[in-house]
Amino acid sequence: MISTRGCPASRSGSGRRSVTSGEVMNALLIYPQFPNTFWSFKHALRFIRKRAFSPPLGLVTIAAMLPREWGTRLVDVNVSPLTAGDLEWADYAFISGMTIQQESAHDIISRCKDAGLTVVAGGPMFTLDQDSFPNVDHFVLNEGELTLPQFLGDLSAGSTERVYTTKELADIRESPVPQWHLIDMRQYASMIVQFSRGCPFNCEFCSVTELFGHRTRFKTAAQVIAELDALYELGWHGPVFSGDDNFIGNTGYLKDKLLPALIDWRRDKPGVQFATEVTINLADDDELMKMMVEAGFTTVFVGIETPDDASLAECGKSLNAKRNMIADVKRIQRAGLQVQGGFIVGFDHDTPATFQRQIDFIEESGIVTAMVGLLQAIPGTRLHERLAREGRLHDHVSGDNLDGSTNIVPRMDAERLRAGYRRIMQTLYAPLTHYRRIRTFLREYTLPKNRTHLDLQHILAFFRSIYRLGIKGSGRRHYWELLLWTAVHRPKAFPLAVTLAIYGYHFRTSFRQHDREGE
Repeated sequence: MISTRGCPASRSGSGRRSVTSGEVMNALLIYPQFPNTFWSFKHALRFIRKRAFSPPLGLVTIAAMLPREWGTRLVDVNVSPLTAGDLEWADYAFISGMTIQQESAHDIISRCKDAGLTVVAGGPMFTLDQDSFPNVDHFVLNEGELTLPQFLGDLSAGSTERVYTTKELADIRESPVPQWHLIDMRQYASMIVQFSRGCPFNCEFCSVTELFGHRTRFKTAAQVIAELDALYELGWHGPVFSGDDNFIGNTGYLKDKLLPALIDWRRDKPGVQFATEVTINLADDDELMKMMVEAGFTTVFVGIETPDDASLAECGKSLNAKRNMIADVKRIQRAGLQVQGGFIVGFDHDTPATFQRQIDFIEESGIVTAMVGLLQAIPGTRLHERLAREGRLHDHVSGDNLDGSTNIVPRMDAERLRAGYRRIMQTLYAPLTHYRRIRTFLREYTLPKNRTHLDLQHILAFFRSIYRLGIKGSGRRHYWELLLWTAVHRPKAFPLAVTLAIYGYHFRTSFRQHDREGE
């Protein structure tokens, strides 16, 4: 086999060199940095001495699809810097990410091109917008199970194209076990897997169906267990996030196949706990909630968006309309699942009264982790297409639901919209309000049995919270009141109360930083 490392021909930067069968190439897989936002959990992670919430599932899966003879190395810039040595080692740079990572992606692509690497890009950010990345040599778009083999075949034949795309949907039962050995598990708070892709609904603002279709496609139960076994054998015995578009898109398959397999697998692994994304109609199925809890699910993220039926109808979120969603949330909490919620302001039907309605809903429901953002129109969504026709789009979309920006020309006065958004965030994450909402949640929540698994870092996080929140924090009195109330009324939920207090610190700090930058 021939190695091209350091070979001048491989450093021309043309991005058009062929690769003969059996030739050894070095593929550097790079994950761009997340800005400080809701999902980064940047300020909360410091309490447990972790650098990122979860690793890049897409890239470790792509690594498993590359030729076996290739060298592979993964750099998650959220965990460790991209070094000159990494760039010198590599022949190809494979980059993936989401819209919110675009600033870091531009910087990484520039560095790779300066180093003479061929840049191959894929994932949601690039699938939805190639025009913003003129320096990318090859776009391998949509689902890599279909388009990456096409690219690799053409690369071997010396006839590569710039864009590889497809309207087909992959059979994810053929997706390989991710190459978890490429990451340093010690740097992450959670691992991430994916049980399914696709969502049967069609929300106007969401890019999921554009990317992955309406039909929910599941991996086999045996396939899922193999992936979890791989993680467990490498030493990961903690939380796992299932990055499904809608975990409950096919309840029959869950009840008959996947959940029974997870329940059986987890019997001797109580430290492994799952979180995922679902729709609000989970509240309608007591049997499904019970099975999820037995399988180790502790948290579900629900896109609630707004309590306003007119705005729900506008965005196509009919599933949420004409329901008592507060009662739904409490039903899920009582089943033993913490509900995290996504909320949006800035719909055409929103009025000045919307802001207080959002606050009241979140407070009454006891959704502690409430992620509220201004509506943005992501390229490729029906919302983006509609607003483009109406001439109501600005050029740039950040993808950040915390920075208070939008690429939409709103119906409401723009200054009033931003002021209303600021009031929501300032109210929800003020210490008094946040700690009160934790108590509201804990009054409803049924704590599952045998769910308290604390390692040294989580114990130390408690003492760090005492210093940061209970001594230095401006809301220290409310912090101590929460701990005292929990110790008296819900002592078994004490670790969870501390965790949620730390989350509030992250959201409060992140919003204040964004707010100052926007002034």
